[in-house]
Amino acid sequence: MSDRLIFMATRNDATVAGAETLVETAAALGIRRIGFKDVGLDRNGLAALHARIKAAGAESVLEMVSLDPAAEAAAARLAVDLGVDLLLGGRHSDAVLPVIAGHGLRYMPFAGAVSGHPSMLSGSDDEIVADAARLSAMDGVSGVDLLAWRRPGDAAGLIAKVVAAITPKPVIVAGSIDSPAAVTAVVAAGAAGFTIGTAAIEGSFAGAAPELSAQLGAALKALAEAEGRISAAGTVDLARAFAGFDDCWSPRIGGRINDMHLKLVKLSGAFVWHRHEVEDELFLVTRGRLLMKFRDRDEEVAAGQFIIVPHGVEHCPVALDEPCEVVLLEPATTVNTGTAGGGRTVTHLKSI
Repeated sequence: MSDRLIFMATRNDATVAGAETLVETAAALGIRRIGFKDVGLDRNGLAALHARIKAAGAESVLEMVSLDPAAEAAAARLAVDLGVDLLLGGRHSDAVLPVIAGHGLRYMPFAGAVSGHPSMLSGSDDEIVADAARLSAMDGVSGVDLLAWRRPGDAAGLIAKVVAAITPKPVIVAGSIDSPAAVTAVVAAGAAGFTIGTAAIEGSFAGAAPELSAQLGAALKALAEAEGRISAAGTVDLARAFAGFDDCWSPRIGGRINDMHLKLVKLSGAFVWHRHEVEDELFLVTRGRLLMKFRDRDEEVAAGQFIIVPHGVEHCPVALDEPCEVVLLEPATTVNTGTAGGGRTVTHLKSI
């Protein structure tokens, strides 16, 4: 799963009461980065929330929305004390960097002029890009936090410009991600991640039921689609697949797994003695019985059993029942007759 999505247990830039329950929902969906703001709960509440995030196996994220130097320094100290993994936001790097120095904390301050609560971004593209470049050049700054959708204008275009300006350091996009289109834009612009909180908690992520699990599920689906991680594969009924052809000793490709082919083959009688110089083969019998003849012994393989033939080993498959139906798993380079060749060789395989 991609780590681009950061779930924030926050609404309108404040950590919400009952956030620990929200953490459980997010963690159950496989979200691996979960965060909170430095306002909304007291120190004990934030400490308990952080502990729940870490217990769920997630990376913890604290975003600072307090915008005065003293408050940011206090939030940074809290992040250090709790053992937060990623510190986002804030505008006063001069107050934060001395606090987090030597603690291994990744820090990504806001780029551009930020004000108000909820935080809003202002300034021209050039001004924001220049500020992002200035910040990312500082020792101790890991990247920038960009409120791209909290400012009028072309959010996706701004993200792309900031990404280009500070690469290889990452950009996290925060604020107002509330639709699949916004997620797609974030990915297309090259951002390393984005936060989602208010939209999911309030049930306003477009095209999804209002429950938090459905909202986050829709955001994760949009992210998977944007990253090209959606599978087109469905289930295959073996009985129906085998019923679709009659010829024996002519494997059909049923699927591809990396550099491997999963093949379906019907067997009748005996095949030829042969070996494969570099390819191992797995024979899984789904119907009937197979006799695998080796130079030193014979092995009977019943339905529901499999046998592996290592490369270099001479063998001769024989169908004890006709037809015997077998699923093969072998490298895509495997030719059915191996080194023997001959008239029973099949080089152009059909697919089911």
